[in-house]
Amino acid sequence: MNFFDRLADRIAATDSIVSVGLDADRDRIPDHLEAHDMPQWAFNRRIIDATHEHAAAYKPNAAFYEHSDGWAALEETVAYAHGKDVPVVLDAKRADIGNTTRKYAELLETADAITVNPYMGRDSLEPFLSREEAGVFVLCRTSNSGAADLQELELASGEPLYERVASLADLWNANDNVGLVVGATSPDELEAIREQVPDLPFLVPGVGAQGGDAEAAATHALADGAGLVNSSRGIIFAGEESEAHSASGSRAAESRDAGEEFAAAAGQAAKRLKRQLNQYR
Repeated sequence: MNFFDRLADRIAATDSIVSVGLDADRDRIPDHLEAHDMPQWAFNRRIIDATHEHAAAYKPNAAFYEHSDGWAALEETVAYAHGKDVPVVLDAKRADIGNTTRKYAELLETADAITVNPYMGRDSLEPFLSREEAGVFVLCRTSNSGAADLQELELASGEPLYERVASLADLWNANDNVGLVVGATSPDELEAIREQVPDLPFLVPGVGAQGGDAEAAATHALADGAGLVNSSRGIIFAGEESEAHSASGSRAAESRDAGEEFAAAAGQAAKRLKRQLNQYR
């Protein structure tokens, strides 16, 4: 089974399209976890324990693990997620040429899928695309405010660049392992891209802290039962909001030491998002 078949099975088993973004920012991890050899791994383990019943996938962003003990923490995290039967999408946005991109593609020996940047063209993505069992999410229309700087530029054909990327990704899908990253902060474009490429699963970021459109995300994410809607900070740091309601000033900072409440808050946030998204799909 390729990644998207496995993902569809996971979605059916959990009745969820929620991707939990494991962006374990060391500056926001509860203080009592800092005593661990790998605080990010300690944090992620608790988040996974609290959310796995509601998670179709986990999506760690590589940027948070690119330090001396970060990759070890990431490997532990991926293995633990797999132990809960949850697939992992590594948000790395990689692509290059020659030996470099072949080396980047080795990341798929650990994770189940990866995000890639199409700016350098097909040859930069070939080592990812050729791994038939792995998923490859191509950046198409991203959720950040600066996306318009390039992605909305009109080509000589009259189409915006992001539509050309969607068309190319559809052509590159010879192994049925290609999806698109399309942000929930641009619901009109999300709908248009779904009409353009009805068979490609979407990874839809931007729901939660970025204020993306949950209804549009849930309506258009899936193709053949596979697709994901991601929330990172809105789930894993949901406990910070509850702390703010119960404490202020220095009391809020001190409450970070209180214990494991952050994990329970993450579990509730994942459950709420699952229910919200399921209204629309």
